[in-house]
Amino acid sequence: MNKIYQLFNLQSGEEDKNKVKEDVQSNISFKGANLWILACAILIASIGLNVNSTAVIIGAMLISPLMGPIVGSGFALATYDFSLLKRSAKNLFIATIAGLIVSCIYFYLSPFKDVQSELLARTSPTIYDVLIAFFGGIVGAVSITRIEKGNPIPGVAIATALMPPLCTAGFGLATLNFKFLVGALYLYSINCFFIALSTFIVLKYLKYKPVQTQNPSLDKKVRISISVVMSLLIIPSFYLAYNLLQEKKFTQNVETFIQNEFLNNGHTVIYKNVNFRSKPKKIELAFLSQQLDSLEIARYNTKLEDYGINNTTFTVRQNNADLKQEILSELNKNQSDITEKDLKIQQLNELLKAKTFGDSILEKEIKILFPDISQIYFGTLNQYSDSISNNKIILYQSEKLIDENKLQQWIETKYATKNIIIQKM
Repeated sequence: MNKIYQLFNLQSGEEDKNKVKEDVQSNISFKGANLWILACAILIASIGLNVNSTAVIIGAMLISPLMGPIVGSGFALATYDFSLLKRSAKNLFIATIAGLIVSCIYFYLSPFKDVQSELLARTSPTIYDVLIAFFGGIVGAVSITRIEKGNPIPGVAIATALMPPLCTAGFGLATLNFKFLVGALYLYSINCFFIALSTFIVLKYLKYKPVQTQNPSLDKKVRISISVVMSLLIIPSFYLAYNLLQEKKFTQNVETFIQNEFLNNGHTVIYKNVNFRSKPKKIELAFLSQQLDSLEIARYNTKLEDYGINNTTFTVRQNNADLKQEILSELNKNQSDITEKDLKIQQLNELLKAKTFGDSILEKEIKILFPDISQIYFGTLNQYSDSISNNKIILYQSEKLIDENKLQQWIETKYATKNIIIQKM
């Protein structure tokens, strides 16, 4: 048992506690070099998010000094140092406001305001973000109390990303996208709080002595005040972590429900809207060709409980003329890397519902000529420029490659037209 204790003993290699306090205090204030580093980190992170460069964003995380006041807050709470707590909170607030203003100005002036994947990744916190911030904070707290600081600090700066969500909030402010603003600030707040909380726990475990003054009555009031603050912070944190865990479980159960009930049965889902925060929770789907009546929808609603999905309504969007435009709008908004080809396929999928071209006889003929084709869909596409052109559309599914040129030549000869579009799904 003694060997096991020594293996996990944090007192071994521990730095002098007064030296640790000095180091923590020196990294709290944003003035001089720290202020220049903060400003540069904000701009670098904003540029990285703007051009969707992971390497640039990682660089901004490494040079960002935001960890200083957060660790200082955890240190102050653990040692009942009210003065240090006020300084840390003040400097963290200043750094946060500075980050919002500078990133907002950058994104407002930048001609490129496309929503990139790196921006999207900072708008929806999950339970994993809580765990990363908490355990990353523990590593950071242990590292600052060591004589040999080692390599963990850069890794902690990358794992517990603080600058990217703050700059993403600046993007939301610049573009008046309040969903981005709120989501990114939420993630930033989670990271700040759980880093401070893990620092508090580590320093308590290492028995850092509370600050003493010549006034015992004041010492008692400070301890009571900070204990109340910690209680007010810790209690909501459990609710936050629990809520994020429930949201993750709900999302996984919904994906299993859709996979088992629809995708495995050959139904193509072209639209999905899952809302965990509405009351009741909501699952809304639309299919490429499948139509469900009210009895089938009611049956699927009763099946939700079999998948552990409670207090949720399941609905299907059918015969909605605005659905195509809504899907394309969402794709443009949330997937900046989508190509014109992808958008065209989405348009074709919607237009297939109006089968004005093709019939069962043509389908049989094609399958005889091309037996590797498993599914065929027909449609028309009206294109408007200087004139109106009507294109015939054929979408097909095949596990093997087929000669599309041969199929196109045969269709063009059969229908005496050149307006044929053939696309593999």
